[in-house]
Amino acid sequence: MRPTDRDVACGIVLGLDPVARPPVARPGPAPAPLVALEQAVLPALRRPPCLVSFSGGVDSSLVLAIAARVARREGLPDPVPVTWRFTDAPRAEESPWQHRVVDELGLARQWQILQAGDDLDLVGPVARRLLTRYGQVHPPNRHLHLPIVELARGGALLTGVGGDQILAGWRRRPSSVRVRLGRLRARLRHREPAPFPWLRPEVARQARRAFRAEQRAEPRRLAGRIAWHLRRRDLTMTRASLAAVATDNDVLAVTPLLDDGFAAALTAHHGGLRSPSRRELLAAITDASLPPLIVAPRRKATFDEVFFRAATREVVHAWDGGGVDDSLVDVAALRREWSGWPVNPRTAALVQQVWLADRPAPTREDTLEVPK
Repeated sequence: MRPTDRDVACGIVLGLDPVARPPVARPGPAPAPLVALEQAVLPALRRPPCLVSFSGGVDSSLVLAIAARVARREGLPDPVPVTWRFTDAPRAEESPWQHRVVDELGLARQWQILQAGDDLDLVGPVARRLLTRYGQVHPPNRHLHLPIVELARGGALLTGVGGDQILAGWRRRPSSVRVRLGRLRARLRHREPAPFPWLRPEVARQARRAFRAEQRAEPRRLAGRIAWHLRRRDLTMTRASLAAVATDNDVLAVTPLLDDGFAAALTAHHGGLRSPSRRELLAAITDASLPPLIVAPRRKATFDEVFFRAATREVVHAWDGGGVDDSLVDVAALRREWSGWPVNPRTAALVQQVWLADRPAPTREDTLEVPK
């Protein structure tokens, strides 16, 4: 449940978890997917305060809307949306959508907004607390949820984790031959830079081949896509690190979009769809009681400006070449990569590894387990 040195060096987690198993369908007819999603959020709502990590994106908006609907129907306290706002990070700006969704759901009074400048840097004050306690975990931005989990102490936390994989997937339906030829010509005219220039050449070739193979391995039909993603190491590590932080704070962490019941319902009702987009899939599963605003397409925010700030700049510019596995990493190449700004986002885990190298190991080995 922890990233290997190769995972850290490459900046990506590939492969399937040999222990993970595909979801098992419950006896009897499968409920509608939205009904299954309602069932998935109910345990969290029954353990107030129930906070929702709410960015304003489609996935967190869907989880918040379903939680609000279920809470009111069951006579439970409303869920509490918690949102980060960032200074000097325009590409992470989602406040217009956040306000529209919260107002639509009537949750403005409950809404909690957290402010961050350099606080959430990869090796900033919040990340240091998490790294000192747990060591290296995946994903490198796990500390984003630490203050939210602490706010939920004694209660529960709902997140939209998994939507990019379960609802959206990586593959797209093949375009026309004309479109594909146009894209190929564009790629040939503007050759993309090497994806892992800081790795030793043979390691970089292996990483590139493995990355492309994993992209091709994603099944096209929805049923296969769901089962495959639920077994990927990337998602099992993501769930395990969130569960570890939540457990230490007496918080029930629930990821409803990765819930076995929701996965089984999606598979039963729409598993034959071939490479459905998020928009197509949400159109198939939503009902009239869900406001159209919740699943309306919107620009996807990016958060590199949030995590690569002053503390990271200080670490990479002062780096002496130690703290990394030099059988995987070309130290001179990484120094060149880190000599400019901004640095490659895929080196985020390496930044944390370097910072941890000069510090004592965590006082105890925390167990990272995938939540049942």
